[in-house]
Amino acid sequence: MNIEEYREYCLSKKGVTESFPFDETTLVFKVMNKMFALTGIDDFAFINLKCDPEKAQELREKYDGVTQGYHMNKTLWNSVYTNKDVSDKLIFQWIDESYDLIVSSLTKKLQNELAN
Repeated sequence: MNIEEYREYCLSKKGVTESFPFDETTLVFKVMNKMFALTGIDDFAFINLKCDPEKAQELREKYDGVTQGYHMNKTLWNSVYTNKDVSDKLIFQWIDESYDLIVSSLTKKLQNELAN
């Protein structure tokens, strides 16, 4: 996977915006103003994705390419390395799960707004 494939995939999801809220090299994707994915654009070494806490730990134990979220809440975020033992298919699946996790945490009003 390259950064453009990652970017296009994230932007294909409903209600997603991209921005650089932290600095000029950290690309953040949000749904309804809530982060679900971010990465550094200089080297695209890893992607931070939100994850269910139990699953996050399981993935870290199973894959060398999954670690605690860099500069993130270590319980809720994983860093997924794009050049290790994780397939693009799995990364896309985990992007979906991160997006869905954020959408499910939105208020009903925001969920309805997103659906329309």
